Amino acid sequence: MSQNKVILLLGTNLGDKKNNLEIAKNLINKDIGEIKKESNILENKAEGFTTNHLFLNQKIEILSSLSPFDILLKVKDIEKKMGRNYFQPKENELYVDRLIDIDILFYNNILINCNQLKIPHPQNYSRDFIKSLSFF
Repeated sequence: MSQNKVILLLGTNLGDKKNNLEIAKNLINKDIGEIKKESNILENKAEGFTTNHLFLNQKIEILSSLSPFDILLKVKDIEKKMGRNYFQPKENELYVDRLIDIDILFYNNILINCNQLKIPHPQNYSRDFIKSLSFF
């Protein structure tokens, strides 16, 4: 089985945020693929909506034999297992607070552009905090 290099972005702004990141990483390691690298953890303000809760964000690099669409299904399953709820954003806002958010930033060097999935993730280049996360 070939191993695919995948970069995921983890984000949380509710509850025990450091623990949320650890739980997500453990589930990813178990259900999606082996974590090879972890970035620094960055505390930052929300983008796209108004909240008093700061985010913790981290990038991880994993090796996975799963397809991009299978990874997307597993990521959504992990978010659900951890208790993420999807709410309608307030008027004129794009997002809401979340216990955990897991985005696929890159999958090897492939491009996907469909309704379900866009790789590379469209916000890779527009969000400064993503650029501030570096692998050790």
